[in-house]
Amino acid sequence: MPDHISLNRQGHHPAGSFFSARVDDALKARFIKAAAAFLSGAGLFLIALTLIPFQGSFEVDPNSGNEGNIINQVGYLALGVIYLFAMLMIVERRTLMRTLSPTWVLIFAIAFLSCLQSYDPTASARGLMLSLVAMILVAGVLVLPRSEEDFINAGANAILLLILIDYAVLLVAPDLAKHTMSGGEPWHAGFWKGHLLHKNVTAPVFSVLCVFGIYCFRGGAKIRGALIAILAMNFVLHTGSKTTIGFLPIAIALVLGGRAVAKPGLMILSHFLFTILIFGLTLGTIYSDHLLALTTALLEDPTYTGRDSIWRFATASIPDHLWGGHGYASFWLSPVIRGLEADFEADWDVRGIVSGHNSYLDAVLTFGLPGGIAIVLLLFVKPFYDYIRADRQPSSRHFADFCIMVVIFMTYNGMMESFLLNRADPMWLLTAVAVFGLGLAARLGVRATPS
Repeated sequence: MPDHISLNRQGHHPAGSFFSARVDDALKARFIKAAAAFLSGAGLFLIALTLIPFQGSFEVDPNSGNEGNIINQVGYLALGVIYLFAMLMIVERRTLMRTLSPTWVLIFAIAFLSCLQSYDPTASARGLMLSLVAMILVAGVLVLPRSEEDFINAGANAILLLILIDYAVLLVAPDLAKHTMSGGEPWHAGFWKGHLLHKNVTAPVFSVLCVFGIYCFRGGAKIRGALIAILAMNFVLHTGSKTTIGFLPIAIALVLGGRAVAKPGLMILSHFLFTILIFGLTLGTIYSDHLLALTTALLEDPTYTGRDSIWRFATASIPDHLWGGHGYASFWLSPVIRGLEADFEADWDVRGIVSGHNSYLDAVLTFGLPGGIAIVLLLFVKPFYDYIRADRQPSSRHFADFCIMVVIFMTYNGMMESFLLNRADPMWLLTAVAVFGLGLAARLGVRATPS
């Protein structure tokens, strides 16, 4: 979000060659400004909403594998075309080129190379292409608006509308927005899931929306920001996701506390210490009896609803493909896994598990040890370097705080859920918005008001 949210340098106008008239024409400039802001807000709305909201009861499709969803495939392809066209027409070409990042080139290079390890490389590559196309939408959300003010106003309107829709559905059609006794997990009955398929996705997504509300409040949209933060937080509380309810306040307190004492380095150090602690109390419990004993003493359920059995199975499967990985979307629900004999001693039948419920474990499982470590570093460590660079520019600080708050929260959430490069998963796309946004803010800065 350099020099302003659309990344345009001071003194340059983003109209490009879209109009043959003079770029200082007031009417056309207002139209471009309004269209860019609308597209940004609409993109953020769609990222959080998904293209298939309110699907009803959660059921795992054991035959889904790599096939994907035709609505997502066609829908995101169309959105990719629209947002790419809009960026080419509205954003100055030189500025648009500067948004290209070696970080993201490397991430997708590793991911596409992993497809060669898949049992069906073509299907894996198709699934990964959806993730790549969805990144066009992520970029458009950030580079299209003429200023941070436009970004905040458009985003606040879009996200507040989304949250109000969810609350309205809770009132008029609660079975669509809550878990019920039907479906594969009747024990979740009564927990809110809103427009998403499962509460374990809803809780982190609404946590990010809460963080966005705080950003809007700090950025000038105080009433809308406060409403977003309060309503989203209340939604998180009703999902029943205890880990998310614990992670969110930590992420908020770390960033706002670091800002209050003007010591971003202290915030970063505290975050990495918390990360080590959370890793030890989650994934670490399957490797160390001492950590398991500590977790058992601290928590009511040290298995995290049986996730530990999934982690053990995933860990045991890594050495078979240590360097190259099993390939993108080519392990869970694959014919190899579905063909295994049932393990009646395990808490979960891995033959029907859609992910390892740990982003870091799945990264190594999918991309191999070198590739998995590289992707984790690029997504969860490098953003702190970008944050320090963006923090040197006062106009970038509110946006940088928002992005790093999301990164911190998703770092913790990744201990319990898998979402990295997961096609159009809103957890992944919102994480991508934060990581991509921090990179832009570090390189180009943020302009608060349009020129």
